[in-house]
Amino acid sequence: MTEPEKKTLEKQPDTSTVSEQSDLESQLTENMINDENGEDAKTDKTLVEPTDIDDASDEKVYEDEIAALKDRLLRAMAETENVRKRSIRDRDEAAKYAITGFARNLLSIADNLRRALASVPDDARGVNETLDNLLSGVEMTEREFESILERHNIQPITPLGSKFNPNEHQALFEVPTAESPPGTIVEVVEVGYTISDRLLRPASVGVSAKPPTEQLENQETDTLEADSQKSNNVTEQD
Repeated sequence: MTEPEKKTLEKQPDTSTVSEQSDLESQLTENMINDENGEDAKTDKTLVEPTDIDDASDEKVYEDEIAALKDRLLRAMAETENVRKRSIRDRDEAAKYAITGFARNLLSIADNLRRALASVPDDARGVNETLDNLLSGVEMTEREFESILERHNIQPITPLGSKFNPNEHQALFEVPTAESPPGTIVEVVEVGYTISDRLLRPASVGVSAKPPTEQLENQETDTLEADSQKSNNVTEQD
């Protein structure tokens, strides 16, 4: 072998050594990849397959959450129903009592019409034709006005002879008398009114009271004397 050929052989690399190094590096890389995949698989297996203790704990948590959601749902439904009922009640009250202030101001008209008719004595009727026509017009106006009030559920309170009720009546004075039990309304000064089932204006009344003892005795004496006088008259006639 010539000298140039020896130099050429010395310069060429050892292919067997390079191949062995490449195989070794590939094996190491594969082992590292397998190790990583194995750890990931273990981790996934741990997450996917919980223990029995974790299952029981999670089930309890879910049941508590469901119970809490049911409670919130029931409360929300109850609140919605209350709001609906309240809205209906407010709407009905608005329809019934929306004209309360206006109706209260109109009551003075009824009072004035009633006073105008009461101011004319009975013996003055039938004497003057003009006055009779005027009274007839006032009476018709009063009846029409009362009819309009009734169409709007406004009713008068006429408590004469009934028991005094502080929820509907306003006592202005007491009348000592033995003819009516104490607390009985013996005089109506101003008629009261209600709108639907609510008081619009109380009736102003005079209430009977127990008379003083001396006055009561005098009344009883007068009554006895009157009865005795009647008996005497009947006897004389016989």
